[in-house]
Amino acid sequence: MTEGRQAADAPFADQYLREYAPLFANHGKMREVRTVVEAVAGTNAVILIRGESGVGKDVVARAIHAASARHARPFVKVNCAALPADLLETELFGHEKGAFTGAYRQKLGKFEDANTGTIFLDEIGDLPRALQAKLLHVLQDFEFSRVGGRELIRVDTRMIAATNRDLEAALATGDFRQDLYYRLNVVEIRVPPLRERKDEIAAMAALFLSRFNRQYHRSVDLSPEILALFEQYSWPGNVRELDNIVRRLVLLGNDHQVRAELARALPTSSPAANGGGPTPAVAAEAPLGLREIARRAAREAERRALLEVLERVRWNRTEAARILQISYRTLLTKIAECGL
Repeated sequence: MTEGRQAADAPFADQYLREYAPLFANHGKMREVRTVVEAVAGTNAVILIRGESGVGKDVVARAIHAASARHARPFVKVNCAALPADLLETELFGHEKGAFTGAYRQKLGKFEDANTGTIFLDEIGDLPRALQAKLLHVLQDFEFSRVGGRELIRVDTRMIAATNRDLEAALATGDFRQDLYYRLNVVEIRVPPLRERKDEIAAMAALFLSRFNRQYHRSVDLSPEILALFEQYSWPGNVRELDNIVRRLVLLGNDHQVRAELARALPTSSPAANGGGPTPAVAAEAPLGLREIARRAAREAERRALLEVLERVRWNRTEAARILQISYRTLLTKIAECGL
């Protein structure tokens, strides 16, 4: 595919200017992200987005697509950690009728679905090594064969990838191909965690509040007390956690429970945590009962066990789910609940 810059005098699409550009306007580091997004949007360069889980890598990928000349074409997302290797191959590249037991008809893959548009490969660090060579071939030649087929399928697809894994460590252990790493890492965008852009929290929370008030037909406000707690909290789940907390606040109709939970999560030296700040109502909370103490201890034990297994398998979620004897979907839910 021919690479070229979007014409300098050509405005970005309305969707990008309306939905995405404002998200990058409230913090210096995010304005830097916006600069790169707008610089590369008009090219076909492969983009690698890196950052912790929940920071908004998906949003950055959609912003690149919305700002590009492909904005009216398909945007197709694939989570590389969500499926085992054999299913992921057919998901990406499709299969021919009779390719394997149960293949009763031809199926197009996500690369074909994204033809003339953008494919977003999330959790690329979890891509099985067996598929890494095939993906490298697609990136080099823009063609592939469906599973069970011989015909070469050629596509015009722009690829964006994202990961929260340490790819350099994966290179050292042999879990990730060096040639694919360099092919992916043409342009790298690092999305900072929410704790490093605290001055963005109030504006982002207000954006989420407006959306959920409309969605649930509510008129909940953000009190000064809850905003003060938002500023002090470390946000281990990043933007996704903020989104979930604001949604819960709207659904509950008040912020009493959310304030109590956040205050308990703060260090004891924090003014809001010990009642010396703007949240005296939280300081007056009754002592915890035995049932709540037991519940928290169990939750913390589960969190430690989950983290231990994930680190042991280098965050291979499929393997972790097998070891823990739970479904993959349950594993993802527990990872989110534990703020990992």
